[in-house]
Amino acid sequence: MIAVEDVIERAGPEDVLPLVSLADFFTGNTVEDSLAPNQWGYGRPPLAELAAALDRIAARPEVAWVRIQLHPETLELEELLAEAVALCTSADVETCESWTAGWESDGVMNGLVDEYRDVPPVPDGMAIRSVVWD
Repeated sequence: MIAVEDVIERAGPEDVLPLVSLADFFTGNTVEDSLAPNQWGYGRPPLAELAAALDRIAARPEVAWVRIQLHPETLELEELLAEAVALCTSADVETCESWTAGWESDGVMNGLVDEYRDVPPVPDGMAIRSVVWD
């Protein structure tokens, strides 16, 4: 799991958080409420299940990349916190929602939920979709 200190350093003086890889967020992360804390205990699957499902989504041919969108409170609280996942894909919103059914998310929206650093290139014919929680 990426250290909060590394996130803070990568955010730079403008406090623009980086998008982080699935490995950076999930490897060694056992803090269940670090992702979608308002839904943990209310139907959101465990982190390990989400990590495995996101790995499967990332492996789909219509997906270029998947990243975790950290919440601004990461900087204030100095805890790794996230409430959205970015999918770079040629799939439409409805298809993405079918991939994430049962996650107790608030759905899938177009674009990122905030401004981020370290956003990988978006290939032609693809767009960024965000799986969001509260």
